[in-house]
Amino acid sequence: MTHFVVLGAGLGGAIMAYELRDAVRPEDKVTVITKDPKYHFVPSNPWVAVGWRQRQEITADLGPTMKRKGIEFIPVAAQKLHPDENRVELVDGQSVSYDYIVIATGPELAFDEIEGFGPDGHTQSICHIDHAEQARIAFERFCENPGPIIVGAAQGASCFGPAYEFAFILDTALRKAKIRDQVPMTFVTSEPYVGHLGLDGVGDTKGLLEGELRNHHIKWLTSSRVKKVEDGKMVVEEIAEDGAVKNTHEMPFGYAMMLPAFRGIPAVSGIEGLSNPRGFTIVDKYQRNPKYQNVFAVGVCVAIPPIGPTPVPCGVPKTGFMIESMVTATARNLGDIARGEEPSHIGSWNAVCLADFGDSGIAFVAQPQIPPRNVNWSSSGKWVHMAKIGFEKYFLHKLRQGTSETFYEKMAMKALGIDKLKAVKRG
Repeated sequence: MTHFVVLGAGLGGAIMAYELRDAVRPEDKVTVITKDPKYHFVPSNPWVAVGWRQRQEITADLGPTMKRKGIEFIPVAAQKLHPDENRVELVDGQSVSYDYIVIATGPELAFDEIEGFGPDGHTQSICHIDHAEQARIAFERFCENPGPIIVGAAQGASCFGPAYEFAFILDTALRKAKIRDQVPMTFVTSEPYVGHLGLDGVGDTKGLLEGELRNHHIKWLTSSRVKKVEDGKMVVEEIAEDGAVKNTHEMPFGYAMMLPAFRGIPAVSGIEGLSNPRGFTIVDKYQRNPKYQNVFAVGVCVAIPPIGPTPVPCGVPKTGFMIESMVTATARNLGDIARGEEPSHIGSWNAVCLADFGDSGIAFVAQPQIPPRNVNWSSSGKWVHMAKIGFEKYFLHKLRQGTSETFYEKMAMKALGIDKLKAVKRG
């Protein structure tokens, strides 16, 4: 018997456990360690923040499903990974040993890197269900006394799509409330241009998103760095190509939502050879750590270098399709290892994204995610909004049932005629 541990049960970790259970031998043991026994569908958080979804609608109770799948489930947060000892120390004093571990923890949100930033400061967040519910309360209060709104992504952020989504969802919600005319909106981003997305654009995302911002009367600032946030005021610096401060803006707001930079969680950070300086886990093309050969990683916690230099730091996003390809490759590699074979499967790292705008949206496909690409496509329309709703319902059903079918992969194969066997290829 080989013992496989999955550390984390978010978008990547939960499906990692399901696919791993199907890939390894019946006699092998799979254990999931996670700080939260319930999964909340993060892509729906912008809807929660304007009251279009309630917590229970986007929640999956993982414990019963894991048990039904024959997966041991430990809903206790990790204190520290000890890769030299092949064990995970938990915050309650437990210690779980493993033969192989998959790190799927997601990120720690680096709100503390900017003064006055985040839900404990003066800006809202949609990164977690708790934050989204807090943002909804703040939005309801804001609607009673409208004023300027700021939405965007701070320096070092690697997740830009939800910021654009939320700006347009707010626009739709304000129009429905018939107070949009009382609310000046500004999109503030570290991207060098609108639609960069940490990917140097995909298809015509620059033209599409600039057009949408104009049509919705949303101004924007790019190559921007948030210096500090005070109650009702954000200090933003525009940065020139040479890194100098070009302009400083003191921007008043009645409501602000800014996505933070990410870093690795403390439990897996600061381990030489395992994590980079930001705490993200270093992996090779097989999702395996080069130093600790029995440690694999998938999802947002994986270290990926930026596309290229930008005036303000921009990270590379890990989209759902990319994460699913990491998961499938890792599950197959560990299944091979359990049977005495060498890992040979490589994730495609393609990007398929549905960005909802409340009543329309933009979709894009990048194959591979990092340019140059074989497929570089984007489109917009009301169909994207409906597709996002369908995705939400499908993925939650998948988590509740414990199935390992990959939605993004299935959707991309059908839309683009991509050979399923090439989505995760052998080395």
